[in-house]
Amino acid sequence: MGRRPARCYRQIKNKPYPKSRYCRGVPDAKIRIYDVGMKKKGVDEFPYCVHLVSWEKENVSSEALEAARIACNKYMTKFAGKDAFHLRIRVHPFHVLRINKMLSCAGADRLQTGMRGAFGKPQGVCARVAIGQVLLSVRCKEANAAVAAEALRRAKFKFPGRQKVIASRKWGFTKLARADFVKWKQENRLVHDGVNAKLLGNHGPLAARKPGQAFLTPPEKHDA
Repeated sequence: MGRRPARCYRQIKNKPYPKSRYCRGVPDAKIRIYDVGMKKKGVDEFPYCVHLVSWEKENVSSEALEAARIACNKYMTKFAGKDAFHLRIRVHPFHVLRINKMLSCAGADRLQTGMRGAFGKPQGVCARVAIGQVLLSVRCKEANAAVAAEALRRAKFKFPGRQKVIASRKWGFTKLARADFVKWKQENRLVHDGVNAKLLGNHGPLAARKPGQAFLTPPEKHDA
Protein backbone atom coordinates (compact mmCIF):
# COMPACT_ATOMS: atom_id res chain seq x y z
CA MET A 1 0.00 0.00 0.00
CA GLY A 2 1.49 3.37 -1.08
CA ARG A 3 1.55 6.76 0.58
CA ARG A 4 -1.57 8.83 0.89
CA PRO A 5 -1.49 12.16 -0.97
CA ALA A 6 -0.03 15.01 1.09
CA ARG A 7 -3.34 16.90 0.87
CA CYS A 8 -4.73 14.43 3.44
CA TYR A 9 -2.22 15.71 6.02
CA ARG A 10 -1.72 19.34 5.01
CA GLN A 11 -3.85 20.93 7.74
CA ILE A 12 -2.40 21.40 11.25
CA LYS A 13 -5.12 19.98 13.50
CA ASN A 14 -3.81 18.44 16.70
CA LYS A 15 -0.87 18.74 19.06
CA PRO A 16 2.64 17.83 17.88
CA TYR A 17 3.13 14.05 17.86
CA PRO A 18 6.91 13.42 17.87
CA LYS A 19 8.77 10.12 17.84
CA SER A 20 9.22 8.87 21.42
CA ARG A 21 9.36 5.71 23.49
CA TYR A 22 5.55 5.64 23.31
CA CYS A 23 5.37 6.36 19.56
CA ARG A 24 7.53 3.60 18.06
CA GLY A 25 8.02 2.20 14.59
CA VAL A 26 8.26 5.61 12.93
CA PRO A 27 9.78 5.46 9.42
CA ASP A 28 12.86 7.60 8.76
CA ALA A 29 12.41 11.03 7.20
CA LYS A 30 13.04 11.14 3.45
CA ILE A 31 15.35 14.14 3.89
CA ARG A 32 18.68 13.30 5.55
CA ILE A 33 20.89 16.23 4.42
CA TYR A 34 20.06 19.76 5.58
CA ASP A 35 23.20 21.64 4.42
CA VAL A 36 24.22 21.46 0.75
CA GLY A 37 27.05 23.13 -1.17
CA MET A 38 30.02 24.94 0.36
CA LYS A 39 28.93 24.69 4.00
CA LYS A 40 32.52 25.06 5.24
CA LYS A 41 33.02 28.48 3.61
CA GLY A 42 33.57 31.30 6.09
CA VAL A 43 31.20 34.13 6.82
CA ASP A 44 33.09 36.56 4.54
CA GLU A 45 32.75 34.39 1.42
CA PHE A 46 28.98 34.68 0.82
CA PRO A 47 27.51 38.06 1.79
CA TYR A 48 24.19 37.72 -0.07
CA CYS A 49 21.29 35.68 1.35
CA VAL A 50 17.82 34.87 0.03
CA HIS A 51 15.01 32.98 1.82
CA LEU A 52 12.00 30.91 0.79
CA VAL A 53 9.32 31.90 3.31
CA SER A 54 6.08 30.02 3.98
CA TRP A 55 2.93 32.13 3.71
CA GLU A 56 0.61 29.49 5.21
CA LYS A 57 0.22 27.51 8.42
CA GLU A 58 0.45 23.89 7.29
CA ASN A 59 2.27 20.57 7.43
CA VAL A 60 5.14 20.08 4.97
CA SER A 61 6.12 16.45 4.41
CA SER A 62 9.72 15.24 4.51
CA GLU A 63 9.29 14.07 0.89
CA ALA A 64 8.44 17.63 -0.18
CA LEU A 65 11.48 19.02 1.67
CA GLU A 66 13.77 16.50 -0.04
CA ALA A 67 12.28 17.27 -3.47
CA ALA A 68 12.75 21.03 -2.91
CA ARG A 69 16.35 20.50 -1.76
CA ILE A 70 17.16 18.49 -4.89
CA ALA A 71 15.50 21.01 -7.23
CA CYS A 72 17.26 24.01 -5.67
CA ASN A 73 20.64 22.28 -5.47
CA LYS A 74 20.44 21.10 -9.09
CA TYR A 75 19.65 24.57 -10.45
CA MET A 76 22.32 26.31 -8.35
CA THR A 77 24.96 23.72 -9.33
CA LYS A 78 24.16 24.09 -13.04
CA PHE A 79 24.01 27.89 -13.31
CA ALA A 80 26.19 29.16 -10.42
CA GLY A 81 28.63 26.29 -9.88
CA LYS A 82 28.84 23.70 -7.14
CA ASP A 83 31.28 25.78 -5.08
CA ALA A 84 29.40 29.10 -5.38
CA PHE A 85 26.61 28.69 -2.79
CA HIS A 86 25.49 27.23 0.52
CA LEU A 87 21.91 25.92 0.78
CA ARG A 88 20.33 25.24 4.18
CA ILE A 89 16.98 23.58 4.95
CA ARG A 90 15.61 25.55 7.89
CA VAL A 91 12.77 23.23 9.05
CA HIS A 92 13.01 19.68 10.39
CA PRO A 93 10.25 17.04 10.13
CA PHE A 94 9.52 15.88 13.69
CA HIS A 95 5.72 15.51 13.57
CA VAL A 96 4.58 11.89 12.98
CA LEU A 97 1.69 11.24 10.57
CA ARG A 98 -0.64 8.30 11.20
CA ILE A 99 -2.79 6.07 8.96
CA ASN A 100 -5.66 3.75 9.94
CA LYS A 101 -5.15 1.04 7.34
CA MET A 102 -8.24 -0.47 5.77
CA LEU A 103 -8.35 -3.76 3.87
CA SER A 104 -10.08 -3.73 0.50
CA CYS A 105 -9.79 -7.40 -0.50
CA ALA A 106 -12.55 -10.04 -0.44
CA GLY A 107 -13.60 -11.10 3.03
CA ALA A 108 -12.16 -7.94 4.56
CA ASP A 109 -15.36 -7.26 6.50
CA ARG A 110 -14.52 -10.12 8.86
CA LEU A 111 -11.10 -8.60 9.68
CA GLN A 112 -11.90 -4.89 9.77
CA THR A 113 -13.24 -3.04 12.77
CA GLY A 114 -14.31 0.18 10.97
CA MET A 115 -14.02 3.19 13.26
CA ARG A 116 -13.44 1.12 16.39
CA GLY A 117 -9.87 1.69 17.62
CA ALA A 118 -9.18 4.16 14.81
CA PHE A 119 -5.92 5.60 16.22
CA GLY A 120 -3.61 4.84 13.29
CA LYS A 121 -0.08 3.52 12.91
CA PRO A 122 2.87 5.82 11.98
CA GLN A 123 3.11 6.38 8.23
CA GLY A 124 5.60 9.25 7.76
CA VAL A 125 6.89 12.52 9.21
CA CYS A 126 6.35 16.18 8.41
CA ALA A 127 7.34 19.66 9.59
CA ARG A 128 4.76 21.98 11.16
CA VAL A 129 5.24 25.35 9.48
CA ALA A 130 3.92 28.77 10.55
CA ILE A 131 3.18 31.88 8.48
CA GLY A 132 6.39 33.82 7.90
CA GLN A 133 8.66 30.89 8.77
CA VAL A 134 11.76 30.37 6.61
CA LEU A 135 11.81 27.02 4.79
CA LEU A 136 15.04 27.26 2.76
CA SER A 137 17.93 29.74 2.75
CA VAL A 138 20.70 30.20 0.19
CA ARG A 139 23.83 32.30 0.75
CA CYS A 140 26.04 33.22 -2.20
CA LYS A 141 27.88 36.11 -3.82
CA GLU A 142 26.06 39.19 -5.15
CA ALA A 143 26.72 38.07 -8.75
CA ASN A 144 24.56 34.95 -8.26
CA ALA A 145 21.60 36.72 -6.62
CA ALA A 146 19.26 36.19 -9.59
CA VAL A 147 20.26 32.51 -9.89
CA ALA A 148 19.54 31.90 -6.20
CA ALA A 149 16.12 33.59 -6.45
CA GLU A 150 15.22 31.45 -9.49
CA ALA A 151 16.41 28.27 -7.74
CA LEU A 152 14.10 28.98 -4.77
CA ARG A 153 11.24 29.87 -7.14
CA ARG A 154 11.60 26.39 -8.67
CA ALA A 155 11.71 24.82 -5.21
CA LYS A 156 8.35 26.51 -4.45
CA PHE A 157 6.60 24.06 -6.79
CA LYS A 158 7.46 21.16 -4.48
CA PHE A 159 5.43 22.61 -1.59
CA PRO A 160 1.67 23.00 -1.11
CA GLY A 161 0.21 26.43 -0.42
CA ARG A 162 1.89 29.80 -0.91
CA GLN A 163 5.51 30.76 -0.41
CA LYS A 164 7.49 33.92 -1.11
CA VAL A 165 11.11 34.40 -2.18
CA ILE A 166 12.53 37.20 -0.02
CA ALA A 167 16.01 38.72 -0.25
CA SER A 168 17.53 39.15 3.21
CA ARG A 169 18.96 42.41 4.53
CA LYS A 170 21.38 40.47 6.72
CA TRP A 171 24.94 39.43 5.90
CA GLY A 172 24.76 35.76 4.86
CA PHE A 173 23.25 33.55 7.56
CA THR A 174 24.15 35.98 10.37
CA LYS A 175 21.74 38.17 12.36
CA LEU A 176 23.72 41.31 11.54
CA ALA A 177 22.64 43.89 8.96
CA ARG A 178 25.04 44.17 6.03
CA ALA A 179 26.00 47.81 6.68
CA ASP A 180 26.65 47.01 10.35
CA PHE A 181 28.71 43.94 9.44
CA VAL A 182 31.04 45.98 7.22
CA LYS A 183 31.35 48.76 9.83
CA TRP A 184 32.02 46.43 12.77
CA LYS A 185 34.50 44.38 10.75
CA GLN A 186 36.54 47.55 10.12
CA GLU A 187 36.38 48.30 13.86
CA ASN A 188 37.59 44.73 14.70
CA ARG A 189 34.45 44.07 16.73
CA LEU A 190 33.57 40.79 15.00
CA VAL A 191 34.85 37.32 15.82
CA HIS A 192 34.36 34.79 13.01
CA ASP A 193 32.49 31.65 14.04
CA GLY A 194 32.15 29.40 10.98
CA VAL A 195 29.18 30.58 8.87
CA ASN A 196 28.30 33.04 11.62
CA ALA A 197 30.00 35.98 13.35
CA LYS A 198 29.98 37.03 17.01
CA LEU A 199 29.76 40.68 17.94
CA LEU A 200 31.99 41.77 20.82
CA GLY A 201 29.65 43.38 23.34
CA ASN A 202 30.01 45.95 26.11
CA HIS A 203 30.39 43.49 28.98
CA GLY A 204 33.54 42.49 30.81
CA PRO A 205 36.31 44.29 32.70
CA LEU A 206 37.59 47.59 31.29
CA ALA A 207 41.17 46.46 31.92
CA ALA A 208 40.74 43.73 29.30
CA ARG A 209 39.74 46.23 26.58
CA LYS A 210 42.14 47.27 23.86
CA PRO A 211 43.13 50.95 23.53
CA GLY A 212 40.36 52.95 21.87
CA GLN A 213 37.70 50.31 22.64
CA ALA A 214 36.85 51.24 26.22
CA PHE A 215 33.35 52.50 25.36
CA LEU A 216 31.78 50.61 22.49
CA THR A 217 28.40 51.59 21.08
CA PRO A 218 25.73 48.88 21.47
CA PRO A 219 24.41 47.19 18.29
CA GLU A 220 21.34 48.65 16.62
CA LYS A 221 18.14 46.61 16.22
CA HIS A 222 17.17 45.71 12.65
CA ASP A 223 14.25 43.72 11.27
CA ALA A 224 14.78 40.84 8.85
